[in-house]
Amino acid sequence: MINFKHLNYFYTVAKTGAVNRAAEKLHLAPQTLSGQLGQFEDRLGVKLFRRTGRRLELTETGRQVLAYAEDIFQVSRELEQSLRNSLEAKVLPFRVGIADVVPKSIAYRLLAPALTLAEPVHLICREDRLDRLLGELAIHHLDMVLADRPMPPDMDVKGYSHPLGECGVAFFAAPELAARLSDGFPDCLRGAPLLIPGEDSALRAPLLHWMDRRNLRPRIVGEFDDSALKKVFGKAGAGVFPAALATAADVENQYGVIRLGETRDLLERFFAISVERKVSHPAVRAILEAASRDLLDA
Repeated sequence: MINFKHLNYFYTVAKTGAVNRAAEKLHLAPQTLSGQLGQFEDRLGVKLFRRTGRRLELTETGRQVLAYAEDIFQVSRELEQSLRNSLEAKVLPFRVGIADVVPKSIAYRLLAPALTLAEPVHLICREDRLDRLLGELAIHHLDMVLADRPMPPDMDVKGYSHPLGECGVAFFAAPELAARLSDGFPDCLRGAPLLIPGEDSALRAPLLHWMDRRNLRPRIVGEFDDSALKKVFGKAGAGVFPAALATAADVENQYGVIRLGETRDLLERFFAISVERKVSHPAVRAILEAASRDLLDA
């Protein structure tokens, strides 16, 4: 049987036309490569090269062997590609739309069960406004949408909302601002500068009603669709800002802010929206099975 290592040495020398260049490519000493070629020729009982000046030229037999070698290595490359494609085909794509009002740490916590499946998952996340994501879901460009509200009733899209969890709301401020808010919570919000979620957030209307019922009347100095941007402004001292209670430790550590207080009279709720009532995608099933009412307060 042909020694395929020797065949590869022969093939590389034939393609480069010189032992020195081939040795460099193969990370071998030229003397070692010459010895291996000699062994290959002895085993075949034929001469594969003849020297012409400083170059090596293939003999007639050498050209015949090279043609076979090219076919052999082409088949080898095709086999390798076929195996690679087969492995890639076993990775399950999971395309998720994440409404831009959903905090990043909450999104990770809710999606994490999909990454623990025995079958490998290729997670593809898209962040956008909820209405645009639902349009993508309707044409099956997404497997699931993660949102802070159930499927809006006025959307001309067939979809089903699956509750994933809920948690209270905490309020934070930069240390300098917090030091100036001397009253206890929630009275400290009265007249304080406040950063609130944008109109796309399900929390916005309940938050405004909650403050109005308590006659808190803070000064609204900014509205933000992006929850991360709101926190950056809060870190800079622009105002007090609300965030999901489940993210409180992360918010304090990441932004260096102080928790003023919390309430469960306000709730942040999170939903998985799918086009199927009975979910078939394994990753979506894993997320729904892991979800519970107290998941985010745990």
